Amino acid sequence: MGAFVISKRFNDEYKFVFTSRKGKVIFTSLSYELKFECEEDIEKFKLNVELARFLKFKGSGGKYFFKLMLGEVHFATSRKYTTELLLQKGIKEIVTYSSRAEILDFSSSDSIFEDEEVVEDEME
Repeated sequence: MGAFVISKRFNDEYKFVFTSRKGKVIFTSLSYELKFECEEDIEKFKLNVELARFLKFKGSGGKYFFKLMLGEVHFATSRKYTTELLLQKGIKEIVTYSSRAEILDFSSSDSIFEDEEVVEDEME
């Protein structure tokens, strides 16, 4: 179904990506200073996806990408696609699934996996 995934950039600002049903990144948001701003924009997008515009470009390297506009505001930029058909499929995935996509938050610095040492100690 796709998902919005919140994470932190190296400069401690927040961002989110929208991933396809297969887990590939389709677009990446701009940066946010506060996490709640990120969450609010995801919800706003989910409610207004029908108002989104996709400005398509072909880069100097021959790859295709789009800028996602919500109203007159640049909202996000897509990954690079090798063909225009793949770019179109990415847009279709957004239009079809984003309004009901779940939000996953990986922005915390807490590890979601146990430390390797703890697992090794338990095995002895």
